[in-house]
Amino acid sequence: MATELPEFREWSMGAVRLLQGVVYADDGPVWSIVCSHRSRLDEYFARIGLALIVDEAEGFAFLRQLEEDESGPGYDALPKLFRKSRLSYDATVLCMLLRDELRRFEEEELESQRCVVKTSNLFELWKAFFPASLDEVKLSKTLRTAMNDLEELNFIRRFTDEPEEWEIRRILKARTPVSTLELLLAQLRAAYERRTEKTATQ
Repeated sequence: MATELPEFREWSMGAVRLLQGVVYADDGPVWSIVCSHRSRLDEYFARIGLALIVDEAEGFAFLRQLEEDESGPGYDALPKLFRKSRLSYDATVLCMLLRDELRRFEEEELESQRCVVKTSNLFELWKAFFPASLDEVKLSKTLRTAMNDLEELNFIRRFTDEPEEWEIRRILKARTPVSTLELLLAQLRAAYERRTEKTATQ
Protein backbone atom coordinates (compact mmCIF):
# COMPACT_ATOMS: atom_id res chain seq x y z
CA MET A 1 0.00 0.00 0.00
CA ALA A 2 1.44 3.33 -1.06
CA THR A 3 2.24 5.81 1.71
CA GLU A 4 0.12 8.92 1.52
CA LEU A 5 2.30 11.97 0.97
CA PRO A 6 1.75 15.18 2.93
CA GLU A 7 0.18 18.07 1.08
CA PHE A 8 2.60 19.72 -1.32
CA ARG A 9 3.99 23.05 -0.17
CA GLU A 10 5.40 25.70 -2.51
CA TRP A 11 8.52 26.15 -0.38
CA SER A 12 9.54 22.56 -1.19
CA MET A 13 10.67 23.76 -4.61
CA GLY A 14 13.01 26.27 -2.98
CA ALA A 15 14.32 23.64 -0.55
CA VAL A 16 15.27 21.24 -3.34
CA ARG A 17 17.00 23.93 -5.38
CA LEU A 18 18.99 25.11 -2.36
CA LEU A 19 20.17 21.56 -1.73
CA GLN A 20 21.36 21.50 -5.34
CA GLY A 21 23.42 24.68 -4.94
CA VAL A 22 23.25 28.47 -4.93
CA VAL A 23 19.96 30.17 -5.86
CA TYR A 24 20.31 33.56 -7.56
CA ALA A 25 17.88 36.42 -8.03
CA ASP A 26 17.91 35.81 -11.77
CA ASP A 27 16.65 32.26 -11.22
CA GLY A 28 13.17 33.76 -11.36
CA PRO A 29 10.30 32.03 -9.50
CA VAL A 30 12.61 29.94 -7.32
CA TRP A 31 14.26 33.07 -5.92
CA SER A 32 10.84 34.52 -5.09
CA ILE A 33 9.88 31.29 -3.32
CA VAL A 34 13.06 31.31 -1.20
CA CYS A 35 12.54 34.94 -0.17
CA SER A 36 8.82 34.65 0.57
CA HIS A 37 9.14 31.38 2.53
CA ARG A 38 12.41 32.17 4.26
CA SER A 39 11.20 31.52 7.82
CA ARG A 40 9.79 28.10 6.91
CA LEU A 41 12.96 27.16 5.06
CA ASP A 42 15.08 28.39 7.99
CA GLU A 43 13.24 26.06 10.34
CA TYR A 44 13.37 23.11 7.95
CA PHE A 45 17.09 23.32 7.27
CA ALA A 46 18.01 24.06 10.91
CA ARG A 47 16.51 20.68 11.84
CA ILE A 48 19.09 18.94 9.63
CA GLY A 49 22.02 21.05 10.75
CA LEU A 50 22.10 23.60 7.95
CA ALA A 51 21.92 27.39 7.98
CA LEU A 52 20.13 29.25 5.20
CA ILE A 53 21.96 32.39 4.09
CA VAL A 54 19.92 34.85 2.04
CA ASP A 55 21.45 38.09 0.81
CA GLU A 56 18.65 39.95 -0.95
CA ALA A 57 20.84 43.00 -1.65
CA GLU A 58 23.41 40.90 -3.53
CA GLY A 59 20.78 38.55 -4.95
CA PHE A 60 21.80 35.08 -3.81
CA ALA A 61 20.95 32.39 -1.26
CA PHE A 62 22.85 29.28 -0.20
CA LEU A 63 23.18 26.70 2.55
CA ARG A 64 26.10 26.12 4.87
CA GLN A 65 26.80 23.62 7.60
CA LEU A 66 26.06 24.85 11.12
CA GLU A 67 29.16 25.36 13.26
CA GLU A 68 29.42 23.55 16.59
CA ASP A 69 28.72 26.72 18.59
CA GLU A 70 25.56 27.37 16.53
CA SER A 71 23.81 24.06 17.11
CA GLY A 72 22.20 22.54 20.18
CA PRO A 73 22.49 19.17 21.94
CA GLY A 74 22.26 16.19 19.62
CA TYR A 75 23.07 18.05 16.43
CA ASP A 76 26.71 17.00 16.58
CA ALA A 77 25.54 13.46 15.76
CA LEU A 78 24.11 14.52 12.39
CA PRO A 79 26.14 13.48 9.34
CA LYS A 80 27.71 16.41 7.50
CA LEU A 81 25.97 17.20 4.21
CA PHE A 82 28.59 19.76 3.17
CA ARG A 83 32.30 19.47 3.80
CA LYS A 84 34.85 22.21 3.45
CA SER A 85 37.33 21.66 0.64
CA ARG A 86 40.74 23.26 0.64
CA LEU A 87 41.46 25.46 -2.37
CA SER A 88 44.65 24.82 -4.31
CA TYR A 89 47.26 27.54 -4.76
CA ASP A 90 46.05 28.16 -8.33
CA ALA A 91 42.38 28.37 -7.32
CA THR A 92 43.23 30.70 -4.42
CA VAL A 93 45.19 33.01 -6.72
CA LEU A 94 42.27 33.12 -9.13
CA CYS A 95 39.83 33.85 -6.29
CA MET A 96 41.99 36.80 -5.22
CA LEU A 97 42.06 38.17 -8.77
CA LEU A 98 38.31 37.75 -9.20
CA ARG A 99 37.54 39.33 -5.84
CA ASP A 100 39.62 42.35 -6.84
CA GLU A 101 37.83 42.57 -10.19
CA LEU A 102 34.47 42.40 -8.40
CA ARG A 103 35.53 45.10 -5.94
CA ARG A 104 36.63 47.37 -8.78
CA PHE A 105 33.39 46.70 -10.65
CA GLU A 106 31.24 47.60 -7.64
CA GLU A 107 33.17 50.82 -7.09
CA GLU A 108 33.15 52.01 -10.70
CA GLU A 109 30.31 50.37 -12.68
CA LEU A 110 26.96 52.16 -12.58
CA GLU A 111 24.90 50.61 -15.37
CA SER A 112 25.67 46.92 -15.76
CA GLN A 113 24.50 44.45 -13.10
CA ARG A 114 26.96 41.76 -14.15
CA CYS A 115 30.69 41.75 -13.50
CA VAL A 116 32.24 40.18 -16.60
CA VAL A 117 35.95 39.61 -17.25
CA LYS A 118 37.87 38.42 -20.27
CA THR A 119 40.10 35.37 -19.93
CA SER A 120 42.87 37.21 -21.77
CA ASN A 121 42.83 40.03 -19.22
CA LEU A 122 42.89 37.60 -16.32
CA PHE A 123 45.84 35.81 -17.86
CA GLU A 124 47.94 38.99 -17.83
CA LEU A 125 47.28 39.36 -14.10
CA TRP A 126 47.71 35.63 -13.52
CA LYS A 127 51.30 35.53 -14.79
CA ALA A 128 52.54 37.79 -11.99
CA PHE A 129 51.93 35.06 -9.40
CA PHE A 130 54.25 32.52 -11.01
CA PRO A 131 57.98 32.29 -11.81
CA ALA A 132 58.95 34.13 -14.98
CA SER A 133 60.69 30.95 -16.16
CA LEU A 134 57.37 29.17 -16.72
CA ASP A 135 56.23 29.24 -20.33
CA GLU A 136 52.88 30.79 -21.21
CA VAL A 137 51.38 27.57 -22.55
CA LYS A 138 51.79 25.90 -19.17
CA LEU A 139 50.52 28.99 -17.35
CA SER A 140 47.47 29.10 -19.60
CA LYS A 141 46.70 25.49 -18.73
CA THR A 142 46.96 26.16 -15.00
CA LEU A 143 44.58 29.10 -15.36
CA ARG A 144 42.13 26.97 -17.29
CA THR A 145 42.18 24.29 -14.59
CA ALA A 146 41.61 26.88 -11.85
CA MET A 147 38.70 28.38 -13.77
CA ASN A 148 37.12 24.95 -14.17
CA ASP A 149 37.44 24.43 -10.41
CA LEU A 150 35.72 27.73 -9.63
CA GLU A 151 33.03 27.09 -12.22
CA GLU A 152 32.17 23.85 -10.39
CA LEU A 153 31.85 25.88 -7.17
CA ASN A 154 29.48 28.29 -8.98
CA PHE A 155 31.84 31.22 -8.34
CA ILE A 156 31.95 32.00 -12.07
CA ARG A 157 29.99 31.06 -15.18
CA ARG A 158 30.77 31.36 -18.86
CA PHE A 159 29.31 34.53 -20.35
CA THR A 160 30.51 34.50 -23.98
CA ASP A 161 32.73 32.24 -26.11
CA GLU A 162 34.15 34.78 -28.55
CA PRO A 163 35.84 36.53 -26.93
CA GLU A 164 35.92 34.19 -23.97
CA GLU A 165 34.39 36.00 -21.01
CA TRP A 166 33.25 34.95 -17.56
CA GLU A 167 30.71 36.40 -15.17
CA ILE A 168 31.91 36.65 -11.58
CA ARG A 169 29.08 35.50 -9.33
CA ARG A 170 28.54 37.49 -6.14
CA ILE A 171 28.48 34.33 -4.04
CA LEU A 172 32.28 34.55 -4.29
CA LYS A 173 32.22 37.33 -1.69
CA ALA A 174 30.27 35.30 0.84
CA ARG A 175 32.23 32.08 0.38
CA THR A 176 35.73 33.57 0.24
CA PRO A 177 36.33 36.45 2.70
CA VAL A 178 39.30 38.57 1.67
CA SER A 179 41.11 38.12 5.00
CA THR A 180 40.85 34.33 4.73
CA LEU A 181 42.03 34.35 1.12
CA GLU A 182 45.03 36.55 1.91
CA LEU A 183 46.13 34.28 4.77
CA LEU A 184 45.64 31.13 2.73
CA LEU A 185 47.43 32.63 -0.25
CA ALA A 186 50.45 33.56 1.90
CA GLN A 187 50.63 30.02 3.26
CA LEU A 188 50.25 28.43 -0.16
CA ARG A 189 52.75 30.82 -1.75
CA ALA A 190 55.38 29.88 0.85
CA ALA A 191 54.74 26.18 0.26
CA TYR A 192 54.79 26.70 -3.52
CA GLU A 193 58.12 28.55 -3.36
CA ARG A 194 59.69 25.85 -1.19
CA ARG A 195 58.54 23.17 -3.60
CA THR A 196 59.87 25.14 -6.58
CA GLU A 197 63.27 25.67 -4.93
CA LYS A 198 63.50 21.98 -4.05
CA THR A 199 62.73 20.97 -7.63
CA ALA A 200 65.33 23.40 -9.01
CA THR A 201 68.11 21.92 -6.87
CA GLN A 202 67.42 18.32 -7.83
